Parts: sequence; C-alpha cells; structure tokens
Amino acid sequence: MSDTVILMHPFDEAVRLEPVGEGVFRGATSPAYWNMAGPFGGATAAIMLKAVMDHPARRGRPAAQTVNFCAAVAEGAFEVHVRLVRDGRSTQHWQVEMRQGEGVATTASVVTAAERDTWAHAPAAPPPMPPPEDLPKFDTGGRAGWRGRYEFRYERGAPAVFEGGAEAPQPAQSRNWVRDEPPRPLDFVALASICDTFVVKILQVRGDVPPVGTVSLTTYFMADEAALARQGARPVLGVSDVRAFRHGFNDQSAEIWSDDGQLLAVSHQVVWFKG
Repeated sequence: MSDTVILMHPFDEAVRLEPVGEGVFRGATSPAYWNMAGPFGGATAAIMLKAVMDHPARRGRPAAQTVNFCAAVAEGAFEVHVRLVRDGRSTQHWQVEMRQGEGVATTASVVTAAERDTWAHAPAAPPPMPPPEDLPKFDTGGRAGWRGRYEFRYERGAPAVFEGGAEAPQPAQSRNWVRDEPPRPLDFVALASICDTFVVKILQVRGDVPPVGTVSLTTYFMADEAALARQGARPVLGVSDVRAFRHGFNDQSAEIWSDDGQLLAVSHQVVWFKG
C-alpha cells in the first residue's frame, strides 16, 4: 500500500467549487490568494469562470468574460449561481453571480464558443523580451499574499514605492514573465486569473497606493485548448499599460502571450482610486 499523499495545488484549492443545486455551486475564499482587503480579483474572476466551465450544459471554450466587482468579498463561504441565458449554435451566453448572505458581491457574463477551424490572421506580435531565465525573480516577500502564488520576472515596470510621482509620473507600461507558483499547467481558469496579476498602475506611475480597486474586468480568450497544452507550466509573457487617470478612475489593458509568440488573451479593466 502506497503512503504517497497527493496535495492539491493552491490555485485549484482556491477555485474549488461544490455543486449544491441546479446551477448553484458553493466555495470559500482562500488565504493563499488574499489581497489587502479581500480576495485577489484574479482568483475571483477564475472562480466565476470555473462555475461556467463546471456547468453540465456548457459547450465549447471561453471566448469572453466580464467580471463586475460589486462589493468586497468577505472571508469565508460563498455561493455562485450560474444561468444559461442564450444557447446558440456557435456561442452560449451565461450570467453568473457570487452571493454571500443576502447580497451579491460579484457578477459576471461569460461567452463560450464552439471550436471551429477558420481563416486566421495575427498582425500583432509580442515585444522583444529576454528569456525568463535571464531575468531575476521578483521578491514578493512582505507583499499581499496572492503575489507569492506567482513567479514574476520583470523586464520593465516592476512595482516600487517612491516619492514625488504625482508631480513627475513614471512610465506605465510593464513587461514581465509570470507563472503560477508552484508551477501549474496553464488552463482557461488559470489564464483568467493571470490576466489580473499586473500591479495597479497608480503604484507604477505615482509610486504610492491610495485606496484602489478594480471595478470591472473584461478578458477575451484568444487561445484554444491546444495552445494552452503546448504552453504547459512554462512562464507566459504579460504586457500591460494605461492610457489615462481621470475623475478617480483609470483604464488598464493587458496582453498575455505564450513563450512561442502566440497571443493567448487580451484584458481590459477600469480601476477606481481615491485622491
């Protein structure tokens, strides 16, 4: 008899859902993916997507997801309610709610799409980057807990606190390799989370962090299952930038590339900040 104990990856533990009714799943927040005042938004986005992926009526791969962070998710249990709004030949449209008590903490819409072989053209290309092994690992010690669940290797835009940035803002673009820590083969649920691993841009540009939070995050999945399988557990390239800070909000856009130059996902979010 073997005494081998197979441990679940921290990410799989964080997004684990138990079906408790038709279109209803139960889960719980994970301390491993805790942020400053609640769960890391990428983990929440991953949970919303996983509820759709786990639904027995789901067909095809994720094509798009929009997550609206309505309220802070409290530590502890939650329920995720999933409803198929429209079932078409090429796409399915889903509505998702994360509920705690009598309130709704997060909502999402998800589009899944049938796999089809069609004409393809990719005019975009990733920026030049040194290989991951040529860049140092970013030290995540002393930072929000979720950051220790990823390995970061920055070519530019590493998080740093500094003074005077409000009067002399710094560049907003970041380029870095990122993967789960410990390494984990990439899938759509993990990709949804990785799309939110970029530092809040006000820190990168201004050097400090006022009260801040993502309001809405949209991800477009350009990869198929085969592309994710080819990537495996190797680091992906993330490129992120911002266009404007105004009226207490800023945009933030990102691209995730495979290490062989294939665009895996594109994300856009709007972030609220105070001051």
